[in-house]
Amino acid sequence: MYEAMMIAATGLQNQQRRLDTIAHNVANVNTVAFRNSRLDFKDALYTAGIVPARPRTPEGNQQKGHGLMVAGITRDFATGSFQTTDRQLDLAIEGEGFFALEGPDGNTIYTRNGSFYLSTEDGGIYIVSSDGYYVQDDGGARIRLPDYTNTIKIYEDGAILFGTFEDETEEEIEEALEEGPTVTLGIYTFRNPMGLESIGDGYYSETVASGDRLPAAEASIRQGALEMSNVNLAEEMTRLIRTQRAFTLASRALTTADEMEGIANNMRR
Repeated sequence: MYEAMMIAATGLQNQQRRLDTIAHNVANVNTVAFRNSRLDFKDALYTAGIVPARPRTPEGNQQKGHGLMVAGITRDFATGSFQTTDRQLDLAIEGEGFFALEGPDGNTIYTRNGSFYLSTEDGGIYIVSSDGYYVQDDGGARIRLPDYTNTIKIYEDGAILFGTFEDETEEEIEEALEEGPTVTLGIYTFRNPMGLESIGDGYYSETVASGDRLPAAEASIRQGALEMSNVNLAEEMTRLIRTQRAFTLASRALTTADEMEGIANNMRR
């Protein structure tokens, strides 16, 4: 009976973790570039069953499970919806890909959050993330703006054109931008994006499981827009109902095991 109680307890404990994951998704439904997560389960260790080389005995003729355990958390990197902001440094990636940033320790980190800003440091103006991490170009260098830049145009392929204008018409600005200096954003993808390690705040680091980064040739940049969370509330509510039902069943199994233990303890000859 005690083992039955422990098995049921694993169900309660892990369904609670699943509920925590759902709550985390729902709480970030309006977070820019948030990636939806799903908790996956697998059955726990089995007691060895029938072994052909050994005689069949009552103790060894069946495989007995010991509950369930978490197999892993799967992160969904499907593209979320886009919100138009008309801000020059708000960028969204259509398709697979990540912006490359210089992390706090100097290593490259990656994000889908394209809400960027300008920062003046060391006598230059650089494009940075909301946390102050430098945005990198396709060569891994920080993107520095030419002096007196007041207009930034970013094309779908990630090319950045800088310009300085005062009273020019839109046509003159367009022509000048076409002839201006060009820098290209560093946009990369991975063979296995789910292998990336989340380091918080929408940032990811490369791992052995993700593989080496590759140029995101199919990615398209949209200027003046942000990618929002890809959380589907209807799907999360469905998962919530399923989790509640599973939690109820595990609770009932625990109660039944406890009642049977009580009956055994109260038996008299």
